[in-house]
Amino acid sequence: MIIIGIDPGTAHLGYGIIKKTKGKKNKLKAIDYGCIKTSPDFSDGDRLKKINNELNKLIKKYKPKILAIESLYFFKNLKTALPVSQATGVILLTAAKKKIPVVEFTPLQVKLAITGYGRAEKQQVQKMVKILLNLKEIPQSPDAADALGVAICCTNFRKKVLKA
Repeated sequence: MIIIGIDPGTAHLGYGIIKKTKGKKNKLKAIDYGCIKTSPDFSDGDRLKKINNELNKLIKKYKPKILAIESLYFFKNLKTALPVSQATGVILLTAAKKKIPVVEFTPLQVKLAITGYGRAEKQQVQKMVKILLNLKEIPQSPDAADALGVAICCTNFRKKVLKA
């Protein structure tokens, strides 16, 4: 099964695409990861349009069976929370148009699934993502590493969340 994980944002949107194989050992493999970057010179609408277009390309290329996204459950700055919420809306709409089920996870759930500790530091999560996906190095973009973590979290909690 192919899962796309998303760490939403308007300036940098992290994505991570993993494959989970069935068998005696459920094995996870990173297929692709990176960031969709938008220019600060873009209008809000143009940023959201680019996110939609790039996400559509990723969906067309990899054909994920599920989209996992990190939810915005706490924010320190309303100025950043609103654009992230707008990006989340575009992501949800894009998935709905492609009939891809969506699950949302809080940062606490992602950290718990990756490290076993819900209050883990970002560096701990990045190191575990590298280990769990057998990557040669930690992804350069923290947003991409977070997105891979969201996708991994989905493999651990998916059944419980989808039935809720």
